[in-house]
Amino acid sequence: MSATDPYTVQLTPEVHAYVQPDGGWCLNNAGFVSDGESTLLVDTAATERRARALREAVLAAGVPLPSAVVNTHHHGDHTYGNGVFAEAVVMGHDSCRTEVLAAGHQLHLLWPRTDFGDIRITAPTVTYSDRLTVHAGDIEVRLIHPGGVAHTLGDTVVHLPGQRVVFTGDLIFQGGTPFIPMGSLSGSLRALDVLRSLDATTVVPGHGPITDPSAYDATERYLRYVAELAQQGHAKGLTPLETAREADLGVFAELRESERLVANLHRAYAELDGEPEGSPLDPVAVFGDMAQMNGGVPVACHA
Repeated sequence: MSATDPYTVQLTPEVHAYVQPDGGWCLNNAGFVSDGESTLLVDTAATERRARALREAVLAAGVPLPSAVVNTHHHGDHTYGNGVFAEAVVMGHDSCRTEVLAAGHQLHLLWPRTDFGDIRITAPTVTYSDRLTVHAGDIEVRLIHPGGVAHTLGDTVVHLPGQRVVFTGDLIFQGGTPFIPMGSLSGSLRALDVLRSLDATTVVPGHGPITDPSAYDATERYLRYVAELAQQGHAKGLTPLETAREADLGVFAELRESERLVANLHRAYAELDGEPEGSPLDPVAVFGDMAQMNGGVPVACHA
């Protein structure tokens, strides 16, 4: 096994996390909950090949294939593999369903050279608006919308109160730079308070290694740094790219995908301009500026 191979971690007798190193672009985490007779899967993967590897990992853990899949949000690295689990009911927030259908094969447009395989867009068919409790056998699984726009319009936190485990989706990037251009900076800060209220001891982030609640404070520090940068740059009349290029990342330089700073500044600027949280940004401008921050090289899908 190499350092870049996906791996499964048994967090409790009933809960496994599926981690895809190094957690960079398109390398998300998933997980599954099972009492040995009924299995629920949290998220899938960006490519058919990786989703099939996830399917094999479920079987290798000695539990049945999932009868339910929960999507933490609509982005393709978390949903493209839904169709590989055709026997499962797919669940998610109301807006997750809407956004999956609206996005279609969006990752194909961003990364046309990536071999995604046979991806059949499969949106949630069971949706909720605020909170929904489901069960994998006798295991209680709480699906929680953070109460507004955060990483996206339709985020779902998957909380297992009996096991004190939470799957955060992309509200948390452990070791990676948060990414909020399709959501809200202020909403992402509010979502951290929701996560704190759950009293989980084990945190499975959307990307990166398994962590603990200290990740909430680390994420908050970064988001507040972005907010301060945005206020300063916006007041000076600088563009998001100019502000990002002048910025001293300090401790945040250690995070993967530091080019996301300019994308996050685009969102922060929109909020300073009074745009509604989650209002669409120009993806060409956002990804173009990230390429500029990346030395002129477009960001790459690592799946």
